Amino acid sequence: PFSASEEMRSTWQGKAGRSPLQALYESDQFEQSSLQAVHQQRREMLSNICSRYTRKRRLLQPDDLRHLVVDDTHGLLYCYVPKVACTNWKRVMMVLTGQGKYRDPLGIPAHEAHVPSNLRTLSEYSVPEINYRLRSYLKFVFVREPFERLVSAYRNKFTLSYNTAFHKRYGTKIIRRHRQEPSDRALERGDDVRFEEFVYYLLDPRTQQEEPFNEHWERVHSLCHPCIIHYDVVGKYETLAEDANYILQLVGADTSVKFPASSKTTRTTDDMTAQFFQDISPFYQRRLFNLYKMDYLLFNYSIPSYLRIR
Repeated sequence: PFSASEEMRSTWQGKAGRSPLQALYESDQFEQSSLQAVHQQRREMLSNICSRYTRKRRLLQPDDLRHLVVDDTHGLLYCYVPKVACTNWKRVMMVLTGQGKYRDPLGIPAHEAHVPSNLRTLSEYSVPEINYRLRSYLKFVFVREPFERLVSAYRNKFTLSYNTAFHKRYGTKIIRRHRQEPSDRALERGDDVRFEEFVYYLLDPRTQQEEPFNEHWERVHSLCHPCIIHYDVVGKYETLAEDANYILQLVGADTSVKFPASSKTTRTTDDMTAQFFQDISPFYQRRLFNLYKMDYLLFNYSIPSYLRIR
């Protein structure tokens, strides 16, 4: 385990009591911009919520660091969160760390971006190396409205015919437990899970007793530990392009490296998310909100207007 208190205190302060970000702020390279103010506010919000809700500081374990991708060339740590532009960020990290092997992020096939050996994670380093990187690298994470992310994960994993691995692994179990009188076909294939059944599965106490949530619907605070690891930049899906460019600029990435523009065609939107929640009773809406409440608080998302839980 890593000494969170000492290491994390120095993480936040960096060399000579300054974070890497503050050092950059103070250099002539950056004028005080409205974007800096936005990120300052996000960090302060995060810090306030953490101090209010986390009483006991626990130590980081190597397992906690599996989502932190390392770029030793630019001194960058990125905690990836599935369904928050993580494929494109992994592509960009491959360009940044690839020593010229890759030039265009979109030239990298999506499946290639998720091959574990293509990027190193912090869990693969020794304890002194981990502590050094946590202290001195620029750390960032991208977040998204929690229920929009959840519906996006459901649509991707349970409604697309090619995701047979998810249907077999999770769909069959969800249908067996949460559908009355399921057909033999549904039990065997698990490819027609309804959103309501997915919600029951998430709220079933047995689910997390048996194994941790899959990373596609695990809470961001459980994947990235923002109350132990002090992130310099909290990017948001809603301001993806600006935040991505800001980070690339902060680490002095080559100006030819551009974050890919997102395709808006199949994107899960707020309106679409509202439709999925229409058939979920207020009782289950409230319970599901409580499950994801810390992500709402930490990243300053308001309770969705379509929920009937007031």
